[in-house]
Amino acid sequence: MPHFISEGHQIAYQVAGTGPMVVLIHGFASNGRVNWIDTGWVDELTGAGYRVAVIDNRGHGNSAKIHDPAAYAPERMAADALNLVTHLGAGKAAFVGYSMGARIAAFAAIAAPGKVAAAVFGGLGISMVEAMANSDEIIAALAAPNVEDVASEVARSYRVFADQTGSDREALAACMQTSRRAVPRDELARLQMPVLVAVGSRDDAAGAPEPLAALMPHGEAVTIAGRDHMRTSGDAAFKQAVLAFFDRVWPATQS
Repeated sequence: MPHFISEGHQIAYQVAGTGPMVVLIHGFASNGRVNWIDTGWVDELTGAGYRVAVIDNRGHGNSAKIHDPAAYAPERMAADALNLVTHLGAGKAAFVGYSMGARIAAFAAIAAPGKVAAAVFGGLGISMVEAMANSDEIIAALAAPNVEDVASEVARSYRVFADQTGSDREALAACMQTSRRAVPRDELARLQMPVLVAVGSRDDAAGAPEPLAALMPHGEAVTIAGRDHMRTSGDAAFKQAVLAFFDRVWPATQS
């Protein structure tokens, strides 16, 4: 994978296709391949006429594994995605984030609205503006010698996923300490770009999409029927909702 330097750290990415740019930002303990390539997102978007940039967030995938929690403040992670747009020579891009990636996309839109033409917040509804629970349990699960030592079902699911993706668990624990800060409601309310909020109907952690969409002047909400947090990201209905949204607000036919 190619890399570029963002704030002194090596950040891995992949690019495919031609056309208006879309940046895909994965969730916690995942990576660009697992979240976006293996699930068919890159094929769908390039086939629709977009240039797609898939980033491995710092601490994840093939990017730098940093063990300092301060490095994972959401503004810092958002800076990597924004710097990638600049690195690739694009004036602006649509940002699609899932779960933690949705939070990163929101902070990117707040920090540099001129670079974010449109945004999709997937897997995170009104919980985006609320304090997230279970962080300490998840950090403890990541540090546990064995997954069998983890009592919490939710924390165990994070540990199992981290092991499945071959993640650096110390880097993930550092990320968990600082990356889950709530997005300020008043800052979301100032966003002028179109934003689609997409949440699975069985996602118990994300919160409802409608209240989050209502905070933004051009927010829209969609519910992905029958999907929980882990199964929404690759769902065909989610892809189709995003493509229909982009067709209206970030069309592939533009110059």
